[in-house]
Amino acid sequence: MSDLASAVAELRSTQTIRKRASALLARARRNESILFTVNDGALVTAATLVAELTQARYPDLKIPYHSRWRHFEAGGVDRSGQLDAALAGASTADKARARIDLALVSVLLDAGAGADWRYKEQTPGAEYTRSEGLGVASFHAFMSGLFSSDSGQPLQADAQGLRAVTANKLAQAFQVTGVNPLIGVEGRAALLCRLGEALQNQPELFGKPGRPGHLFDLLSKDGKAIQAHDVLSVLLTGLSPIWPAQNAIEGVALGDCWPLATARSEARGLSDGWMPFHKLSQWLTYSLLEPFEWAGIEVQGLDALTGLPEYRNGGLFLDAGVLRLKDPTHAQRLHAAGDELIVEWRALTVALLDELAPLVREQLELTAEQMPLACVLEGGTWAAGRVLAQQLRGGTPPLNIISDGTVF
Repeated sequence: MSDLASAVAELRSTQTIRKRASALLARARRNESILFTVNDGALVTAATLVAELTQARYPDLKIPYHSRWRHFEAGGVDRSGQLDAALAGASTADKARARIDLALVSVLLDAGAGADWRYKEQTPGAEYTRSEGLGVASFHAFMSGLFSSDSGQPLQADAQGLRAVTANKLAQAFQVTGVNPLIGVEGRAALLCRLGEALQNQPELFGKPGRPGHLFDLLSKDGKAIQAHDVLSVLLTGLSPIWPAQNAIEGVALGDCWPLATARSEARGLSDGWMPFHKLSQWLTYSLLEPFEWAGIEVQGLDALTGLPEYRNGGLFLDAGVLRLKDPTHAQRLHAAGDELIVEWRALTVALLDELAPLVREQLELTAEQMPLACVLEGGTWAAGRVLAQQLRGGTPPLNIISDGTVF
């Protein structure tokens, strides 16, 4: 394997994410970070909040995965059941392909919406915001056939259909107006167009016509079980062309992987000084697990995936006092996704989620098998981050981040 191929493979591994994140947390605990201090005493308090919220949200402690499918349940509406009804008579494989199409496109549209955007659902007439709103809006866009090039097969997302999505079409589907602004509409539409090109150009992964749903055929062809990290690996390879190209090594796009001088590699090779996250790809992986399971395919190795370093999980640790800014004025400034402060914050979030999970399980008297990290996130950390943000700032995150619709 060449040095370049080795570096890219290293940066696409969750083992690397965990190792570098853990090293950065240890560094912050030694007070060597110029940006953050760590208050370990607050970690138990944060775990208590997460455990209490989990118990309140799931009294029977039967906690589902943290995935896009939860947002399709917003308002207590069984939209997954609506899709199933529309797919009545389809084969198990065809249902799985449609669910994967929906989940993948919806996740790619799930960057921060901003505080002012709303989506009003005609039936039952409820209004939704942020991730739930994006989930509901993308569900209805999918059901209407927005992402399909075949009017006779509306319940799919295919290469040609995705390439035809414009910012105006997306804005219309998401009810965007001058008084109902959605952050990053152009970036979201461009991302879907790049997805269409990636599907078309990789028939060995996405079939003909290119569809995300053909991943079902690719990954389940050898038996009744798949590994969660194998799903992620295929996504990182197959979707690498869709991400902005500024993060690259020798022309190979790295996606959600950022320069950070303190993120070191023991080999000091081409991957040295890069901190990978692959948040959207991992969120997507979590969201694809249920379509495989519903089709009778067992998913193994769930905890190979990491926690998701986004502003709700990251906000939990800042708002609960586990992390503290050395310069409090950073909370009033506007930051780009690649800024050192944001990259280090996200890395510390990954490492702290791994430490928080066993504390939450202990309080709920559950094992790691009963409550994998995907369920801790759902129970959980994301909801606790939102609760604290609502209490402290009316819902806005503790750090202000410029979003182009591809990271946050």
